[in-house]
Amino acid sequence: MQNTSIVNALTIDVEDYFQVSAFAPHIERSEWETRDCRVERNVDMILSLLESKGARATFFTLGWIAERYPQLVRRIVASGHELASHGFGHDRANEQAEPLFLADIKLAKVILEDVSGVEVKGYRAPSFSINEKNPWAFDCIARAGYLYSSSVYPIRHDHYGMPDSPRFSYEVRPGLLEVPVTTMRLFKRNWPAGGGGYFRLAPYAVSRWLLRRVNGSDGKSAIFYFHPWEIDPDQPRVKGIGAKTRFRHYLNIARTERRLRRLLTDFRWSRVDDIFLRGAKTA
Repeated sequence: MQNTSIVNALTIDVEDYFQVSAFAPHIERSEWETRDCRVERNVDMILSLLESKGARATFFTLGWIAERYPQLVRRIVASGHELASHGFGHDRANEQAEPLFLADIKLAKVILEDVSGVEVKGYRAPSFSINEKNPWAFDCIARAGYLYSSSVYPIRHDHYGMPDSPRFSYEVRPGLLEVPVTTMRLFKRNWPAGGGGYFRLAPYAVSRWLLRRVNGSDGKSAIFYFHPWEIDPDQPRVKGIGAKTRFRHYLNIARTERRLRRLLTDFRWSRVDDIFLRGAKTA
């Protein structure tokens, strides 16, 4: 049974299609400046959609994007949404040395705050790239001055995941809250319920059922995520990628906007900071 009094956290990872981690072997960083950048158009569409539904969200935004589209960042804040950090250049945490990672997330925080004029409290690692092999990343996030992280997806996946970590928010370091992307526990396993490619893969009814179970059976707020490029079926196609990457990236992107509209109608949504920073710090 759905608990209609619960408000869930809607999150958007603000990066463009050519910055996706799976495309890194095919698109050099030096090419980013020459690519057809579509993030501004797509985020403006998301802002309009959220306004039409009376929903608020958290936008985990790259510093690289904020430098080039400062007015877009200001529109996000002016619309009542939370601005959070996705790092500067979408480098995976588990592929950086500790000093470089710390420098990256500090730089992103400074840029986002300078552009927006608001405090940036939250951080999300690109591709949920914090796991049991790089727990030092949480120390860096705390040292950089963030109040919460949303960098863990407690599932098994070939590119990310910490299946044995807590399913719900907990204090991962003193003063630092980890807010994992939502899963549902079934058959002694965590099942993805928090969006991304899984939202496009399965019929919408599956996501709705999973979220209702989390709200109803667990009595917890969910945290859901998607990317601006997932509502953009006209984005340029990247050449030379493998069949698996092509399937994951392009699957059902023509249906995502319609599904999001249903999601925003079926559940109540707000910002991460409003939901989790005001509540308990432990699971």
